[in-house]
Amino acid sequence: MESFQEHMQEYKKQLDRGHIQDAYRGLMKYIMDLRVYFKNKYPEYFVSGIYYGYLDMTYFSFTPESIKNRKLKIAIVFVHETFRFEVWLAGSNKKVQSKYWELIKEGTWDEYHIPSTTLDVDSIMEYVLADNPNFADLDSLTQQIETGTLKFIDDVEDFLSKT
Repeated sequence: MESFQEHMQEYKKQLDRGHIQDAYRGLMKYIMDLRVYFKNKYPEYFVSGIYYGYLDMTYFSFTPESIKNRKLKIAIVFVHETFRFEVWLAGSNKKVQSKYWELIKEGTWDEYHIPSTTLDVDSIMEYVLADNPNFADLDSLTQQIETGTLKFIDDVEDFLSKT
């Protein structure tokens, strides 16, 4: 097992090469632009600021009023470790998260991932929007994220309307 010192030496080596900084800046710029795109195109939705994370996840919420009124939110998330964009249904707190997780896990959500527990998990339900995204075509990536997110929201709203 490598020590913290060894990890830091490797980190410095990677920073000295310069690729990590350029990639991270580019990714953060894209996520900022994506947030602005959603905010401008869907002014009736609540769009949060960006949570930049600790190289674990970076996200912003994009939530219609019907979902926000239930103390839920939709998050568009870049998961650094798996290198993909996902959309999550999340609660405003753990009590809300547990309540809706219980309701949803009893349903039939074959196309969406439902975590096996709510302990140490931020989502109630997840969907992969773009696995290994193509950053060479940002317009197509944005369309892919938008289409998947809107379908996810429609499915969540449909489910919630029946509860």
